[in-house]
Amino acid sequence: MHGPVLTLALRILSLSPAVTSGAQALIVEDKDSLRTMLRHALEANGFTVVEASDEPEAVRLLREARPTVVLSDLRLPRGDGFGVLRAAKELDPDIAVIVMTAYGSIEDAVTAMKEGAMDFLDKGTFDPEHLLLLVARAIDRRRIMTENLLLKEELAQRRGAPQIVGQHPALKQVVATLQRAAATDATVLLEGESGTGKELFARTLHAFSARSDGPFVAINCAAIPETLLETELFGHEKGAFTGAIARKPGKFEIAHRGTLFLDEIGDLPLALQAKVLRAIEERRFERVGGTIEIRVDVRLVAATNKNLRALVTTRQFREDLFFRLSVFPITIPPLRERLDDIPVLATYFIERFSKDLKKKPLILSPAAETALRHYPWPGNVRELQNSIERAVILCDGPEILPRHLNLSFSPAAGTPTPDPWEHFDLAGGLSDVSTRVLAELERHMIERALRDVGGDPALAADRLGVGYRTLLAKMKEHGSD
Repeated sequence: MHGPVLTLALRILSLSPAVTSGAQALIVEDKDSLRTMLRHALEANGFTVVEASDEPEAVRLLREARPTVVLSDLRLPRGDGFGVLRAAKELDPDIAVIVMTAYGSIEDAVTAMKEGAMDFLDKGTFDPEHLLLLVARAIDRRRIMTENLLLKEELAQRRGAPQIVGQHPALKQVVATLQRAAATDATVLLEGESGTGKELFARTLHAFSARSDGPFVAINCAAIPETLLETELFGHEKGAFTGAIARKPGKFEIAHRGTLFLDEIGDLPLALQAKVLRAIEERRFERVGGTIEIRVDVRLVAATNKNLRALVTTRQFREDLFFRLSVFPITIPPLRERLDDIPVLATYFIERFSKDLKKKPLILSPAAETALRHYPWPGNVRELQNSIERAVILCDGPEILPRHLNLSFSPAAGTPTPDPWEHFDLAGGLSDVSTRVLAELERHMIERALRDVGGDPALAADRLGVGYRTLLAKMKEHGSD
């Protein structure tokens, strides 16, 4: 090993504390000894490192590993550092590349900077502490640029996202299931009605996971026109279509090493479903108008308020995509099935909006609580939140009254009230019909109690006010076991 190289290696290894952690660096250097010393130094400072000894190997690792920063020698046995620089910028214009050479010149430095290198360092003269400082600065710059790619409203929503509020057994079961799913990288499908808070549960899943330090990127498949959705998901190259004046990364790319939330996946156009399936299964895709494969490491969470199984039957949704999405399905219960959580949620929203509006603390009157409990909540938690916000604004006294609530849902004018006995067998005498009605009521109450407590017969018996053995006998009688 030459003197300057040995000195450089020893000085790097003597550096103390970690510069950063969790970032990945690609070292492109043909000298094994120096490459090993650089790797040890970077790993000691919290980096994950991949190595290449020539340009072709570096280009392969760029696509597979998606490093955050590249340290490349300018002179290589096959190719050169400029080829590595161009390949890195072709793959990701924001990647930080530091070109190193023992044969530096002013012309090389100017060329490297013009082509997008962050800096140009001479291996024979540069300070290794300065190199690590540049690398740490490159990591921080990349983080800031990635954050800026996320929509401002998405970031605001992230900061102000409410916590999961409620004590109902069905809700606790969902949270427990989320925690189990978060320990894996399995694709999760959140099912539930509009307004149940599917994005909140997706964010909670991300927060529980090992990817919590990575980005959480959300996109609503129903809110973006079909003509724009592909480029929003996968990005596009400059000149891919009229108006594409610059390269744009898509949500899959931005979510690298994090979580991508595809809301309203049931509205994903059929023509795009095949490309989404490939991106999920192979973790690679091409930007619109591009030819280079982009490799990503993304955990996918999807959500829908539609019956995807029915859409598969009518060929509006691909069966293979449905099975790939529903590796870990979780159903979020509607608000009307967890009535005990309504006053808890209402109190939470009252405190939140009173603080936001700088009003004195308010209380929920008993009459208002009764009105909330008897309302069907077709819009679920979102509708309750909006109703409470309106009530806090209108309330001019110490407590919220029924008149402050905007409980506007009612059957459409002229719609007949459904007959609850329409589909029930009422044939026979009063005694026979009464027996059948009682049996049906018992079955319904048992099944609802079991559902509410997560299937535990002991808890269901307590809820129903009967003995454990009595409940088991009734479950067997009604076929509920």
